[in-house]
Amino acid sequence: MLANEIATLLPRMRRFARAITYHREDADDLVQVAMERALDKSEQWIRGTRLDSWMFRIMKNAWIDEVRSRTRRDSLFVPEEAGEHVGDDSAQAQQQRMAIQQAVGRLSEEHRLVVGLVLVDGMAYKEAAEVLEIPIGTLTSRLARAREALQQLLSEKAST
Repeated sequence: MLANEIATLLPRMRRFARAITYHREDADDLVQVAMERALDKSEQWIRGTRLDSWMFRIMKNAWIDEVRSRTRRDSLFVPEEAGEHVGDDSAQAQQQRMAIQQAVGRLSEEHRLVVGLVLVDGMAYKEAAEVLEIPIGTLTSRLARAREALQQLLSEKAST
């Protein structure tokens, strides 16, 4: 049954969603929307093809739809989960994690998508290119630019 096969992909879907949305709540909503769309359009999936690629493509398109529908983002406040470990011995690790999350959040949508698929989910370049519906050369270029941008953003953060 397709629903059971999709359920096995939930951890990967959630990781990808967290990478491209930057917020836990948005990620959960994105996964839910993608699952609803997939189950609603289950007749479009061709058995024998890669279900994960189909699901990630649905997620990518759902996120693009969501971003387009928002009039503006609330970028003034730090997410609630950012303060979960204040006073904890792991404060430095938490600060590094927050810096990385903020840097990823400042990347362009194209760069967040490739970072999410390749660096976070560990998807092969060819598969990621298929999910994003772009040539593999474009994917590698975007990934290289995303890595450079991340390094620049993180070095700026370290120097301040």
